[in-house]
Amino acid sequence: MRIDSADLTDIQPAEYRADMVILLLHGSPVLGIVLEMQLSNDEDKRYVWPVYVANLRARIRCPVCLLVLTAEENVARWAGKPIELGGGNRFVPWVLSLSGVPEITDEERAKEDPELAVLSAMAHARHPDPAKSARIALLAQMVSLGLDAERSRLYCDLVLHSLPEAARRALQAMDASKYQYQSEFARRYYGQGKADGVAEGKAAGVAEGKAAGVAEGKVAGIAEIVLKQLTTRFGALSPAVTSQVQSASAVDLDRIAQRVLTAQTLDEALGPR
Repeated sequence: MRIDSADLTDIQPAEYRADMVILLLHGSPVLGIVLEMQLSNDEDKRYVWPVYVANLRARIRCPVCLLVLTAEENVARWAGKPIELGGGNRFVPWVLSLSGVPEITDEERAKEDPELAVLSAMAHARHPDPAKSARIALLAQMVSLGLDAERSRLYCDLVLHSLPEAARRALQAMDASKYQYQSEFARRYYGQGKADGVAEGKAAGVAEGKAAGVAEGKVAGIAEIVLKQLTTRFGALSPAVTSQVQSASAVDLDRIAQRVLTAQTLDEALGPR
């Protein structure tokens, strides 16, 4: 045993920099979250992580935790082990791994939290059942289409590019049309098209006119949905493309709607002309 210096000031302080710090506020900070992305085991982190938390706690004067995000289950197990500080004190990081992300298969839950649906699609992209990965991915893409254009494009591409080949083939083989009308924006456009068709049919004053008006209104409503999908995925459309979609048959619109979620380019989504 020896007596050491009681001065704990680091004369040449090391730079401690976390990946991100998030503060939860209620007027003033009520919780600090130190966020660390961890790709592999690193024993040095088990010494610096408690320093991150202690320094942030001293700075913001409220409770602080450390959250480790990792895609590897073995890293998650390593990161979640308690860190013995001595004297009966221990530091325990919070860990979020891909296995901790729920499988979002319910549309209502996906619409309430589109970001979680997208994260779920990415986390379970390599599920042993490619068809299940494809169903989760399709739902995430569909709810993303109801968001603003920038997020929609980003989320759809993130989901698509996270899928391995087997799940991507399963997604391409799915009948996306049966999912379209579940989303809020699709119901709105589809319902408006149908209503317009009924109105046109009534104005004609004959049963044949009504039937024709309903059919035309449905096609017009579906065309509006497809145009929104194409715009979301590929940006502003030219007048020629808009005209092509608006004049397409119901069968062709259905085929475009099925291709738009997996197509890499606008031409691929539109298909043969």
